[in-house]
Amino acid sequence: MSKLNGQEVPVGRKALKAAEDSHRSSWFSRQSGVFFQLLAVGLPLALVTAAAPAARAADCSSSPEPGIDWSECSKRALMLEGSDFRGANLTGADLMLTDLSRTNMNGANLEKASLARAWFTGATAEKANFNRIEGFRTGFDKVSAAGATFASAELQRASFKGANLTGVDFEKAELGRADFSGAVLTGVRFPYANLSRADLSKAIFEGGLDLSHAFLFLTRIEGLDLSSSTGLEQEQIDLACGNASTRLPAGFTAPPTWPCPFD
Repeated sequence: MSKLNGQEVPVGRKALKAAEDSHRSSWFSRQSGVFFQLLAVGLPLALVTAAAPAARAADCSSSPEPGIDWSECSKRALMLEGSDFRGANLTGADLMLTDLSRTNMNGANLEKASLARAWFTGATAEKANFNRIEGFRTGFDKVSAAGATFASAELQRASFKGANLTGVDFEKAELGRADFSGAVLTGVRFPYANLSRADLSKAIFEGGLDLSHAFLFLTRIEGLDLSSSTGLEQEQIDLACGNASTRLPAGFTAPPTWPCPFD
């Protein structure tokens, strides 16, 4: 037995404490050495510190509210119906299979969010940012999303039935087999979008659509008035599925394959 701070301590315990202190000091020295070696070889401090685990978003455990920061948060398979996300930061968030129906997403930033099989039925998302989202089979039925952007979004088999998409930008979006039945598409842009097998036949819009370089393989355009649409080429029309009621811009002709068989 020996004394430490006036108390008797077994020699074994004192030795163990000393060993632990020595181990911590040695570990810290090794980590510090690696850090300064990286700096010594010329790596910028930002790259060195980037190797550390990313900090968790500050508000991941908080309840939905306007302006909340849920960036990179995991919120999969939750019931968030009717929540207020106005101006929220949801970039990179995992919201797969989550019920977001009747939510307020006005001005929210959902860029790169995972939204596969989530649903936004009846939500408002005016001027929201859905750029580069993963939205396979996502439900946007009856969404009011005027002025929103879906640039480079993955939206295969997404449903936009009855949605208000006035002025929406779908540039370079993947929209294979997407359903726009009853959707308002006035002023919508589809440049370089993949609309293969998408259904536009029952969409509603005034004026034309921007279909510059859009891929229209078996895209259903039966009954549409495309006479004022821009960016169209005859080759696009030859790939699409129209009928005798489809109106084309001046100089275009309906291909002999119309009407297409039901797919």
